[in-house]
Amino acid sequence: MWQVILLSISPISELRGGIPLGIALGHPPLLVFSVAVIFNILIYFPVRWLLDLVGTQVVKIPYVSKTRDRGRRVVNKYGLIGLALLVGIPLPFTGVYTATLASWSLGYKYTEAVIPIAIGVFIAGGIVIAITLGVVQLWHLTL
Repeated sequence: MWQVILLSISPISELRGGIPLGIALGHPPLLVFSVAVIFNILIYFPVRWLLDLVGTQVVKIPYVSKTRDRGRRVVNKYGLIGLALLVGIPLPFTGVYTATLASWSLGYKYTEAVIPIAIGVFIAGGIVIAITLGVVQLWHLTL
């Protein structure tokens, strides 16, 4: 299960990598979903703390400024619901890290952004596990 945790907290893959790996390793789907979602949400806190601590230096990194601009467009258009949408669409670079950076750069309070981000993680986790279990079922039907 440690592999699921590591992928779920790593940038880019997040739970989009953790859930399929956990299912492929034969772990129970509900356990995999729960662990991936919990650890993916938990990564918000150290990332946000780090941004609050060294944010002015972080903004100078090219990847960060691109991510910040991408997140800013969605969040400016939809507000806090935009954060949930940004995380809830399980595509690369649309997870907790991006939403945390977007919420920080737009000045949302620490506590104000965590709920929409957590909702987005649940949505993304639901989509990923549904797709993963669907693919596994199709695989078994073709054998």
